[in-house]
Amino acid sequence: MSGLPEGTLGFSFQGKISADDYDHVLTPALDAALAQHDRLKLLAQLGPSFEGYDLGPAWADGREALRHWDGFERLALLSDLAWVRTAVAAFSLVMPCPVRVFANASVEEARRWLSESLGTMHLERHGDVIQVQLIGTLESSVYDRVEANIDAELQGLDGVRLLLDLRQFDGWAGLGALGRHLALIRDHRRAVRRVVVVGNQAWQALAEKLVKQFVNAETRFFEGADYALAETWIRQ
Repeated sequence: MSGLPEGTLGFSFQGKISADDYDHVLTPALDAALAQHDRLKLLAQLGPSFEGYDLGPAWADGREALRHWDGFERLALLSDLAWVRTAVAAFSLVMPCPVRVFANASVEEARRWLSESLGTMHLERHGDVIQVQLIGTLESSVYDRVEANIDAELQGLDGVRLLLDLRQFDGWAGLGALGRHLALIRDHRRAVRRVVVVGNQAWQALAEKLVKQFVNAETRFFEGADYALAETWIRQ
């Protein structure tokens, strides 16, 4: 598919998909794109004339996805087929990247979703207190942008006090992003001695228990309305 932004690859699946389609179209295009970009945004359209796969390509589809698993940043699927939409909705919960299904008539909406920013992370340091604010829905690429900054801020510090602000946080976009977050905590666990988590939703209180599994630090959770108390506690 043409006319897509830089770093976005699109395929339209029409008719019966054969092994030759993978060998001569899909695989070469993915390999060439990943040679230029660490991660890709993918647009896949199962159009009105899509008739399904031969058994071989169906297996190849799974192998191709696994082979490029870490290379997908976001996936938009266009389909009006009920079974496809149901299956993708179920499997999206365990996908390493954000996945959304759109109707075939909503191609422009799918393009906008692929190009928009889902979430961001802000980092501020005041002495030995580091405030990390998570905003929106975070995907793996966010960690690529901030990891070096976090490493630099923690360089040479011992006994860091971490304030994790989740008041505007909607969650992680796929298991890949959650995995990057946990890896970041694990890599710096020895530098942290006190953690406070601030949030407005019940599930965010679980972040305190999650942090305890990775760091040997005193941790507490505060409701968003008690942010000032959280700031006082982290500095004690």
